[in-house]
Amino acid sequence: MTICNLYIFDKYGTLLYYGEWNRLKHSGITKDEEAKLMYGMLFSIKSFVSKISPMDPKAGFLHYKTNKYALNYLELPSGVKFVLNTDNTSTGIREFLQTIYNKLWVEYVVRNPLWTMGTPVTSDLFEAKLNEFVKQSPLYGSKII
Repeated sequence: MTICNLYIFDKYGTLLYYGEWNRLKHSGITKDEEAKLMYGMLFSIKSFVSKISPMDPKAGFLHYKTNKYALNYLELPSGVKFVLNTDNTSTGIREFLQTIYNKLWVEYVVRNPLWTMGTPVTSDLFEAKLNEFVKQSPLYGSKII
């Protein structure tokens, strides 16, 4: 199993954090342009799921899979959105994202008096703890997409 990259957006679509681990293929556009495309796609998919789903989509959009990768999505009541791209065989991603939120995001970003909501995260401590957590996870893997 492999973790490729992580986007964290606020409720307005501002990219708060981007992390990359096992990603070989790049889009050829800037990180900001890629983040805008990602957020726009998420907005469209969420809208599509809420309108077209034959069942009551209480949980909403959670993930999609292709033959090469999976996009995993966690939206919190505050509107913060976590998007994690992994290989398509990864499991337990929702719990993994919940742990990132509960143990890292809240502890090292939300409780940081120097961070202002709606601004990109520049905390070296958050980044170091996130890298440590990701690399120690069985999801980190060595299979590169």
